[in-house]
Amino acid sequence: MAKLELWFSSSSFSFKILWVIMQTGKVHVALVASPGMGHLIPVLELGKRLVSHHGFSVTIFVVTMDASLSRSQLLRVSEIKDDFLEIVLLPAVDISARVDKTIGILRQMAMVVHEALPSLRSAILAMEVQPIALIVDMFATEAFVVAEEFMMLKYVFVTTNAWFLALTVHGPNLDKEEERDDHINNQKPIHIPGCEPVRFVDCYEQFLRRNKVYFRMGTEISTANGILVNTFYDLEPRTLAALHDTRKVGLAPKAPVYPIGPLVRPVELSLRGEVLNWLDMQPKESVLYVSFGSGGTLSAKQTIELAWGLENSQQRFIWVVRPPVENDSAATVFKSNGVYNDFLDYFPEGFLTRTCKNGLVVPKWAPQTEILSHPSIGGFLSHCGWNSSLESIVNGVPMIVWPLYAEQKMNATVLAEHIGVATRSKLLAPQGVVGRGAIAAMIRKIMVDKEGEVIRAKVKMLKSCAVKALSNGGTSYNALATVAEECKIGMQRRNAKTG
Repeated sequence: MAKLELWFSSSSFSFKILWVIMQTGKVHVALVASPGMGHLIPVLELGKRLVSHHGFSVTIFVVTMDASLSRSQLLRVSEIKDDFLEIVLLPAVDISARVDKTIGILRQMAMVVHEALPSLRSAILAMEVQPIALIVDMFATEAFVVAEEFMMLKYVFVTTNAWFLALTVHGPNLDKEEERDDHINNQKPIHIPGCEPVRFVDCYEQFLRRNKVYFRMGTEISTANGILVNTFYDLEPRTLAALHDTRKVGLAPKAPVYPIGPLVRPVELSLRGEVLNWLDMQPKESVLYVSFGSGGTLSAKQTIELAWGLENSQQRFIWVVRPPVENDSAATVFKSNGVYNDFLDYFPEGFLTRTCKNGLVVPKWAPQTEILSHPSIGGFLSHCGWNSSLESIVNGVPMIVWPLYAEQKMNATVLAEHIGVATRSKLLAPQGVVGRGAIAAMIRKIMVDKEGEVIRAKVKMLKSCAVKALSNGGTSYNALATVAEECKIGMQRRNAKTG
């Protein structure tokens, strides 16, 4: 196979892939990824799976806010090699003049997607063979207007858990003056039919803010031909059963729900370096991996407490460190937070010297997929973004969950309470600081205590379930196969109409 080419304009749909579609008669679908690596990675993996397992031709449109950042991210994700998969990087959208600190992540994404719609429309219009279906991630549902314009099937890909989907589609149906306000004003849980209730302390912040974009998104999801979710039955059986039951929350989405996960970036065996070489020298399941994702940041005080907690736990660790940012736990979601200063300034005096034998500190970025798959890794202290959570599960690694922003508090509850593959501190709070003692206790719980053995056994069982779900005949394989069949039928109907 030839290496995939990356196209960086809205009009550069590849004549090569057009020739392939016309010659092979493959079903052609388009995917749309909204800004951020947390959305791009699962969308890429979905596209690759549609090509490799279901014989499709796929075009992925990437909505971006920074062209240079997006290009480097795309090239870092993986060496994709396939003649039937193409990435089109839409022209970067600049909303900087309209954004200030009061405008949250969700609204920024909505603004960018809205501004990118003309480019998406032009790119699809330029295709001689237009896609039969448009699959958008859940933050790009406004692109459904383009699918309707070109008479395409429309699907939404929820790149987080099914419980968050249930809240999102149920939210617009709540009594605006009673149940929703009771939750926000009186801190009462939200009761979603058939699902675990959502506690006030766990609820998605945009729900609490009565964000119109979020509730619009929930309504638009319900207009899709189908809803794909990056989860699997054994991970969220109760919630998925409720979403399939029209007597429960399944009445809300008005569309079938397809759990197709876990879709995560595969390990690149050729990727080696200092971190993996260091891991090769450590005992099995002895190292804690610490990372807060591509967008998460801690305050200076919390960074110091985390350093002391790691040292006092007396456990081996790899820590991916970013410069502290005050009062903004999502400071690097869409951007780098400037020049990386000497991280010695952020640690207790002598920390690196005292921990040099059992710890490794890595600035800004590390090959997470490869690290989590390494046999020396025994735990993962994570912001519990859903991609990171699934990567941990598919590698059988128990977690310490430390939610920072977005729906991560819900993710943490799913992982620690619903599923039982993680532990968390009761002291975690958006504006609070977790002390070194609590941090060291969580680390030892996962790495050496008997309670951690139970968690480890559960996550390893789910690792096996994940493999089965994605295998031919597994629940997730069959769910995506159903979507693929719908697209094939749609293409047959279109071809019949056009003769």
